[in-house]
Amino acid sequence: MGTVLASEKSQSERVDTSVPVAVSVVIPCLNEANSLGSCIDKAVTAFRAAGLAGEVIVADNGSTDGSMQIAEERGARVVRVEERGYGSALRAGIAAARGPFIVMGDADDSYDFGEVPKFAEMLRQGYDVVMGNRFRGEIKPKAMPWHHKYIGNPGLTALLNLFFRTGIGDSHCGMRGFTRAVYERMDLRSTGMEFASEFVIKAAQLKARITEIPITLWPDKRGRPPHLRSFRDGWRHLRFMLLYAPNWLFLLPGGALLAAGLFLVFWLLPGPRQISPRVILDIHTMIFGVMFTLLGVQILSIGSFAKVFSYAERFDRNPVSLKRLLKRVKLETGLLVGGSLFLAGFAGCAWVAWKWAASGFGPLHEVRKVLFWSMWLFIGAQVTFASFFLSMLGISRGTYIGDYDLH
Repeated sequence: MGTVLASEKSQSERVDTSVPVAVSVVIPCLNEANSLGSCIDKAVTAFRAAGLAGEVIVADNGSTDGSMQIAEERGARVVRVEERGYGSALRAGIAAARGPFIVMGDADDSYDFGEVPKFAEMLRQGYDVVMGNRFRGEIKPKAMPWHHKYIGNPGLTALLNLFFRTGIGDSHCGMRGFTRAVYERMDLRSTGMEFASEFVIKAAQLKARITEIPITLWPDKRGRPPHLRSFRDGWRHLRFMLLYAPNWLFLLPGGALLAAGLFLVFWLLPGPRQISPRVILDIHTMIFGVMFTLLGVQILSIGSFAKVFSYAERFDRNPVSLKRLLKRVKLETGLLVGGSLFLAGFAGCAWVAWKWAASGFGPLHEVRKVLFWSMWLFIGAQVTFASFFLSMLGISRGTYIGDYDLH
């Protein structure tokens, strides 16, 4: 199972690399003395029963309860991880793993590491990622809080499938297997609990072959409060998914506001509209239409910045529509559109102002036209400056907007 080491450096020097490893089990750990030994024993027993050449790696995140000594006594390799966080521990443990197949699971004994051979078998069959599915398997009484079982996990999984079309039934299961090859292509960066979401998102973006197998979730044996904080970590998962889905976070809301605002503006431009004998929509509603339109354009602008940033930073692995758009749309295109709208709005406002001056600056009866032409003037200015910023963003990221080398 490998030699127990005092540090990552000595570990790399003393591991016997002449012994081939087929499967590496990686267990993140922070004060899991009550349950860690059982997890390691189950994995080792499973290796022997299935005839697998395996290793167990415990990625320790600063335990003070003797967890490292327990791991060493049972033959696991210990990797000390200074940077705190679930994701940090897993990334360090996976980096130290030697097997082409890797299975990760929690150290609280809620997952049965005796099921590791099932994951290895599916990976041998050619799958890149094998997810455990607790809902297709069994969730033992008191193994999962009711709000996790009926609200948190199903809700976050549904959103992840909606945003990224992963087709996963239990996206936040802590036990999963994967090949080293697909993991190295993921370029995972999360340090906290959102590691689980980033893993699934990037596997889907890479079009990895993903399958699920039913597993059993047992009540944990940690003997202390869990590290997981339901609302805090749930929000971190949701926030992470939204940041990876600019279409849903920016483009759809912005487009909806823009469409609703333009509808109100054009509908009310000729004059008041009577909805019922007691309800008449007039200039005040048109003002809200202008506000919705401007807000929609602003959100769409931010969404376009987010899309280009995501592509440039390799967050979005398959932006086919974005690539096509960037090949066709240049900075000059945005300037032409923005400048045309600005000039049209300016001309309309000047015309209204001239008529008002000609009347001796008396009561202004052309408020609708002022709103209408001012709206286009503001939109033109927004489009012009957004086009400059998009070009600057692309240059700073090495992704030239327009006539660019889209690598």
